[in-house]
Amino acid sequence: MAIAERDATSRTGAAGASGADRRAGRKGHDTRLKRLRRDWVLLALMAPGVAYFLVFHYGALAGNVIAFKDYVPFDGLWASQWVGVDNFRTMFGDPDFWSAVLNTVWIALLQLVFFFPVPIALAMLLHSLTRDSVRKFVQSVAYLPHFLSWVIVVAVFQQVLGETGLLNNVLGDAHLHSVDIIGNPTAFKPLVIAEVIWKDCGWGTIIFLAALTQVDEQQYEAAAIDGAGPWRRFWHITLPSVRPIIVLLLIMRLGDILSVGFEQMLLQRASVGPDAAEVIDTFVYYKGLVGGDYGYAAAAGLFKGVVGAALVFAANKVAHRLGEQGVYR
Repeated sequence: MAIAERDATSRTGAAGASGADRRAGRKGHDTRLKRLRRDWVLLALMAPGVAYFLVFHYGALAGNVIAFKDYVPFDGLWASQWVGVDNFRTMFGDPDFWSAVLNTVWIALLQLVFFFPVPIALAMLLHSLTRDSVRKFVQSVAYLPHFLSWVIVVAVFQQVLGETGLLNNVLGDAHLHSVDIIGNPTAFKPLVIAEVIWKDCGWGTIIFLAALTQVDEQQYEAAAIDGAGPWRRFWHITLPSVRPIIVLLLIMRLGDILSVGFEQMLLQRASVGPDAAEVIDTFVYYKGLVGGDYGYAAAAGLFKGVVGAALVFAANKVAHRLGEQGVYR
């Protein structure tokens, strides 16, 4: 009798639990439907962007198969001859490829050291301005070059620093020796960094300014009352407030570190020669689209992508070890 009662009680409890689970499932389903009805406008606005990334970024990854083929456009993607890793063997044995890799690494490191801190410093400088009118004016002037194409930016630098540019005209009027900075391979890498800083440092301040606006001004006032100078306020208040953003953008930058500006390099390659201006992107362009060796070019592009992904994973792991959130957990 007692056993039967216990069985009945257990069945009743199981049925109750099952019913509660079904009710919770229906409630969750209803909640999701309500959210869809509420947010359908936002989802519709987001759909074209999602479709773009799915088709042109994730869907295009399937095209990397040509790195393992002797790809001929007239034969098609699947009918082209499979060559395995022959393209990679040829690529790793090509001195022109390693010259492009070396140039890319040098320019990437220079951008990381000299360009990456500039938006941070500019954002902190703008944040320290007390007059809103001055801050908005400086922001507008700093943002403007970002909206100019690289064709215009390179043309401006040529008009100023070229062989017949403004600088040489001034030097000629002063009876001094002229300098051709634009056509000098030795000066090309510093010139590239200067162009990037002029064009994009203002635009890069947006995220840092947004982070700085979240800092409570009372913290600065309390620190000043306690006798903390500008440097200590920066070190103990400002820097910790933007440090997560700095780490996040640094990790993302490492993933794209081998993309040092295709248009910028292509426009100036003829002036200084491929020994100074050939990077992985231009190498892929000339090997693939110009030279018609699509499989070889795809292998070089795939190599760049794999290196970038490995850098993101490694940097994110290091960020976790140092106690930062990173890009993902």
